[in-house]
Amino acid sequence: MNLAVDLGNSFIKYGVFEEDKLLLKKENISRERLVENILSTDPDNIIIGSVSDDAEALKEEIRTNENCLVLSHKTPVPINIKYKSPETLGVDRIAVAVGAQEIFPNQNCLVIDVGTCITYDLIDKKGNYLGGAISPGIDIKLRALHNYTAKLPLIDFAVYAEIVGTDTKSSILSGVVNGTIAEIGEMIRMYERKFAHLQIIICGGGSEFLKDKFIQEVHWLPELVLVGLNRILRYNVS
Repeated sequence: MNLAVDLGNSFIKYGVFEEDKLLLKKENISRERLVENILSTDPDNIIIGSVSDDAEALKEEIRTNENCLVLSHKTPVPINIKYKSPETLGVDRIAVAVGAQEIFPNQNCLVIDVGTCITYDLIDKKGNYLGGAISPGIDIKLRALHNYTAKLPLIDFAVYAEIVGTDTKSSILSGVVNGTIAEIGEMIRMYERKFAHLQIIICGGGSEFLKDKFIQEVHWLPELVLVGLNRILRYNVS
């Protein structure tokens, strides 16, 4: 039994796997509850991927298990990292690239991870991770409009926004929500012009509102980070 932990910028989640089968997934849990669940589950192997919290500190808290791997740019992975500054590459981006290759082997894949930031990650059919792009997510855009202007309010995200805003709130939502959809759609088209037979994968905690928004065939895989982490763990254990 393997346990994969994703310490994100906004949320913590983990998955329990038997080999490559996801048995259980928990999302949006506290650090304290995470430690309790790990200790009660008593997995054979653990991997921690973190873009925010101190993964080494978490490893110390669960030191009852010796087989605990903290993912970093130095960790052996089953893909070729071609990024020019691998030490700056987020481990979540490594995980989704590995997860994409696991699900779509020998195919060009574009992974769009929608969370605090929106990341685009390209892995080619030869198993080379080439890089991608990073842009601000929905929450960052909403907060930036409020923080960097004198009068624009801070508003809550809404899944649907009319294209023509009829007041300030709906105008902000139109710009942020529809603008994000337009951004992602055009980025997909740009990548498709460069890479043939491209598999488009969307994941991340903020991705559900994007369902059915694109003319291209899109695979919605919210568990992709966990799948990638588990694949990396299996690769290192074996």
